[in-house]
Amino acid sequence: MVESTGADRQEMGRVPLDDIAAVIANAHGLSYTNNILVACAERGIPFVLCAANHNAIGLLLTIEGNSLQAGRMQAQLSSSKPLQKQLWACLVRAKLAQQAWVLAETGKPTAPVTALISKVRSGDSGNIEAQGAQRYWPLLFGTSFRRDRTVEGINSLLNYGYTVLRAAMARAVVAAGLHPTLGLHHHNAGNAMCLVDDLMEPFRPLIDYCVWKLCQKSQEFITPETKQELVYVLYQDVASPQGRTPLMHAIQQLATSLAQVYVGERFELELPEPGVLDELLDDIN
Repeated sequence: MVESTGADRQEMGRVPLDDIAAVIANAHGLSYTNNILVACAERGIPFVLCAANHNAIGLLLTIEGNSLQAGRMQAQLSSSKPLQKQLWACLVRAKLAQQAWVLAETGKPTAPVTALISKVRSGDSGNIEAQGAQRYWPLLFGTSFRRDRTVEGINSLLNYGYTVLRAAMARAVVAAGLHPTLGLHHHNAGNAMCLVDDLMEPFRPLIDYCVWKLCQKSQEFITPETKQELVYVLYQDVASPQGRTPLMHAIQQLATSLAQVYVGERFELELPEPGVLDELLDDIN
């Protein structure tokens, strides 16, 4: 149950817990009971705390594992560096392909990004991902745009959208029996979500596309409406090796496929194809 913060504590609505993918606390003056935190943890629902810039600063996840967790975590810990580098290269190529799709959908030239895909080597030793970003952002949002997490406007929309995506990926990683701190590429000692940040890379451009569409409607700031539309991205359909599937499910498929690669049950990640299907994301217009 959600209540107002006024003295009368009026009920604003009720949401079944089993229908919740994640809870994102992104407003001043919020309060919540220990019961709701426990209920979220029991169901594997991430509870995300956001700072003033709409970036995630804290994350509550369940510590109870599934029956496969011990074996998968052990395989994750013992995975070889060459395997980790190969998997990271696959993620970088997928991200570049998604960025190229976004540019095509927004009427921008794609060649500057697509030309980089074939240059990605094991571990992305040439830092092609960063080169892609240097080309991608000016094309998408204009030459004056700078990706800066501390700046309001477009950047705050991106921050919030990535927070939504990060929460969904964190849930998927834990549900797959993997440890979110043990990344393939990200290894920041202060980051407890290195693997989450690795796996969400191919999906980030779909958030970028939603933000671009919001900007076309002059909606360049965080509002209840723009939050809703950014969350809606998780429920759009994408094409996957298993057929048409909601993005939320594609996120889970990627995390599960990584766990299966670690234990030798498969040899490649299950990545979504670039883009979204049908009129998706037009629904929010």
